[in-house]
Amino acid sequence: MEFECCTPSLWKEGLSSYSCRIESLNKPNLVSLDEFYRNQLPPLLHQRNPNPYITTSELSDLMRWKLTRGKWRPRLLDFVSALDESVVKSASEKAFQSLPDISKAVSELTVLKGVGPATASAVLAAYAPDVAPFMSDEAMEAALGNCKDYSLKQYMLFADKLQKKAKELSAEGETFTPSDVERALWSCAVGAKLLSSQSDLDPKVTDKTKNPKRKRKR
Repeated sequence: MEFECCTPSLWKEGLSSYSCRIESLNKPNLVSLDEFYRNQLPPLLHQRNPNPYITTSELSDLMRWKLTRGKWRPRLLDFVSALDESVVKSASEKAFQSLPDISKAVSELTVLKGVGPATASAVLAAYAPDVAPFMSDEAMEAALGNCKDYSLKQYMLFADKLQKKAKELSAEGETFTPSDVERALWSCAVGAKLLSSQSDLDPKVTDKTKNPKRKRKR
């Protein structure tokens, strides 16, 4: 699905396949980590209103989810797990209180060692999915092209595009948040990769000795 697609039913289809895509990756603990991130963490954060914050343990689990769903970078997890509880609480309180100013909120979180704009966006998306989408590789590529710039400036461009897309899709009678848009994009991208890998494993395609003329067909 292209980012420019404006058919809500196709976006809903992408979003509804998200859980199946998570399972299809067959990554250790990803299903339980995704359950924690999407369904357990948000109410925990909101229960702490009017001064919500995230704990070091919760931030570590969020980082495990982010790295397991994407690319594994163990040093980031080590940095986050070693953070002082009071420092994490203070930074996250300031971040949540800064919303809907996403730029300020991200800046409050990135003072923490191991937390860059992408991880900060995951924290904010857990609390305010209607404001801040998670900065995933797949959604970034769909919205901004093949970009590997994970700066705050790039995140602001990304968030703005997903906010506008959510508003555009919601105008059709459905309800979409920027986070819904991110998950739909991620789900479609992962689905396309799985389909491609299955094609590569198809013996009709890969058996080059029996079918030499199929070599160029991918």
